[in-house]
Amino acid sequence: MNIQEKNNLSIISNPIVNQSLCIMRNQNTDTQGVRLAARKLTRILLYEATKNLPQKEVEIETPIARCNSMTINDDITIIISPILRAGLIFTDEAVDILPQATIRHIGMYRDEKTLKPVWYYNKVPMPVDNPEKYYVFITDPMLATGNSLKEAIKLYVEKGIPEKNICCVCMISSPVGIEAVFSEYPNVKIIVAAVDSHLNERGYIVPGMGDAGDRIFNT
Repeated sequence: MNIQEKNNLSIISNPIVNQSLCIMRNQNTDTQGVRLAARKLTRILLYEATKNLPQKEVEIETPIARCNSMTINDDITIIISPILRAGLIFTDEAVDILPQATIRHIGMYRDEKTLKPVWYYNKVPMPVDNPEKYYVFITDPMLATGNSLKEAIKLYVEKGIPEKNICCVCMISSPVGIEAVFSEYPNVKIIVAAVDSHLNERGYIVPGMGDAGDRIFNT
């Protein structure tokens, strides 16, 4: 199946997204420029990712009259789960958009030889009542091999949270990473701004933007 045809994959493209990607990809953009573009892009992606959150109708009073209005259902639990360290760039925007959300950090780094994720921090071990009412947004700028994302998804699936309630929000992805995630978790959602050509021998996305963590945090 062609990447573009996957029902659970959304590739978000508009002039603001394209401009932000252009700035982030450019090797001459400094750290501040990368951060500003990344934050602008993450907000757009998060709006798309959250569009299917359950809503309810409430009665309110405006300065003019009483009316019925839709709002996010307060009977659900929303989790933002950034994969450290690069995934942190999503956090400030996510908290602004969803102040009711809980932040659950996941710490992994990639072994440069095996390209497999190595755990160093896990803030997910928590009791889950009514898992069908949990909505999880896993954030990571780069979806390369898909190995880290699969490990993160596994944490929540093992708690009984339905795959359809889990959304992975990434900026740039590779076809390999998307296929890897869907091969194990076909019902999760993936939101991306770009699907690039391929991975190089070091497991970096081509053309990509280099190491997202290094460019965002000036390391």
